[in-house]
Amino acid sequence: MVDETLIASLGLSDDDAQTLLQEAFGSETDMDALLGEQVADLQPGKLIKGRVIGFSGDDVVVDVGLKSEGLIPREEFSNMPDLKVGDTVDVLLESVEGEGGLIQLSKRKADRQIAWQHIVDTTKEGDDVEGTVIRKIKGGLLVDIGVPVFLPASQVDVRRPHDIGEFIGRKVRARILKIDTERRNIVISRRKLIEEERDEAKQRLLSTLKEGQIVTGTVKNIADFGAFIDLGGIDGLLHITDMSWGRINHPSEMLEVDQKVEVKVLNIDREKEKIALGLKQKEESPWEQIEARYPVGSRVTGEVVNIMSYGAFVRLEDGIEGLVHISEMSWTRRINHPSEVVNPGDKIEVVVLDIDKNKQEISLGMKQVDVNPWELVSEKYPPGTIIEGQVRNLANYGAFIEIEPGIDGLLHISDMSWTKKVTHPSELYKKGDVVRCVVLEVEQDKQRVSLGVKQLTEDPWLHAIPDAYKPGMVVRGKVTKITNFGVFVELEDDLEGLLHISELADHKVENPQDVVKSGEEIDVKILRVDTADRKIGLSLKRAQWGDSTGADGESGDFAGRGGMDVPSRGGMDDHDAMGTDKIKF
Repeated sequence: MVDETLIASLGLSDDDAQTLLQEAFGSETDMDALLGEQVADLQPGKLIKGRVIGFSGDDVVVDVGLKSEGLIPREEFSNMPDLKVGDTVDVLLESVEGEGGLIQLSKRKADRQIAWQHIVDTTKEGDDVEGTVIRKIKGGLLVDIGVPVFLPASQVDVRRPHDIGEFIGRKVRARILKIDTERRNIVISRRKLIEEERDEAKQRLLSTLKEGQIVTGTVKNIADFGAFIDLGGIDGLLHITDMSWGRINHPSEMLEVDQKVEVKVLNIDREKEKIALGLKQKEESPWEQIEARYPVGSRVTGEVVNIMSYGAFVRLEDGIEGLVHISEMSWTRRINHPSEVVNPGDKIEVVVLDIDKNKQEISLGMKQVDVNPWELVSEKYPPGTIIEGQVRNLANYGAFIEIEPGIDGLLHISDMSWTKKVTHPSELYKKGDVVRCVVLEVEQDKQRVSLGVKQLTEDPWLHAIPDAYKPGMVVRGKVTKITNFGVFVELEDDLEGLLHISELADHKVENPQDVVKSGEEIDVKILRVDTADRKIGLSLKRAQWGDSTGADGESGDFAGRGGMDVPSRGGMDDHDAMGTDKIKF
């Protein structure tokens, strides 16, 4: 029976409506026979069959054999684009008594229930399914496999994506982890399926892959030390040192994520399932025939690419770099850091010094481009040459005098004065002073020139001192230093004699200061003048009492009492071990 209210809403006459119904369903008896069986036990929540009997605006009018019809939004029939009057449809009865006297029906809920039942009947946990990602929800994604199922974010991929929202709208294959029929909930995992597929592919790949083989992969990840390449089931490591024969600072200079790249298999560790890959090995090493292209002794031009504290790296060609050690940068300059001479990007001329093909190392030299000035020093400045130079630096043992730019000579403290005891060069010179010197020796192999100032004048110990100071003479001098073994007395500028403690008085003296004071002028007798050792022995007691012990000064012998040597001034020789005789008193 058709509701009169519904017929009126369709805007049809009674005859037209009756004709329409008869054409669509046949006789009323046939319609009752079709629907009558489900009328008796209709309950909300049940799936029932209905017939489309018309359209009202955006709604579809469906008759299910009750006293009233139901209106279902047309959008719920999106899977039936050619819907027409008379079609039989599955619907879900939501309520027998709805608003306006119409029953409430749902095509969408019916489809879901049918689809759910189909999934339950045809699949089980562990089966693989395919669906479209509908939207992003809390904790994961909603995927339509006929019914909406949950894909947790942790199960989207082997490595959790930065943004799982990028999967929306994509078709995905996954494995059913759990089916909860009571809650009508299904959980799936794309990751598990990928892991199993990758493991199978990995085993196939490991069984067929060979060292030296050229393969194509996809860059999956980039790190400071290299890049991981997906070979289709297993990742291989392309180390930064195997990317290019030339210098690269970071793998990102050559590769980017998801890039397809052709690489060579260098090594396979099947036990640990590790694969080493190479990119540069696809081409011949530039180190092949290196000796022919850069023979030792040849001059080449290169670019400074890196500077370290110990030298500069120079690129001769792509993949070929040599090292100019800091010691090979200048014949004469004292270089503290290579940046004092070169900078990155500089084009410089160098000489090939040595090649180690096995270690892939080339030693280069900058100074060898020019003539070694030390090869000419011995010719230009033979011993005896008098020069004038500026004091460049002072050390404890002497002064460095610039002979010419880049060539310094050493004026040792022992060669500064014949008579004065020099303890530090600063007593006589300061930086910048111009000094007249004589060349004493040139050691070309050690790149050293020895200079002297005292050698410009005659040694006074040869004639002047022995002639002026003879044993037995009484002279006046000034006490300059008092030690525990005696007293030093200045006889004239830069000339001192030693007054041994045993020659202070005719009695035993424990402390020389009990007899003389520093700065006091005293008369002393010359006991001995030793030109070989450059020493003058003095006596106070013999000068006071006119002792005439022989000119040889037996009791005043410089050996002192008891036959022991008298220490030099200061108790020791404080010059360095240059091998030059010192003035000792």
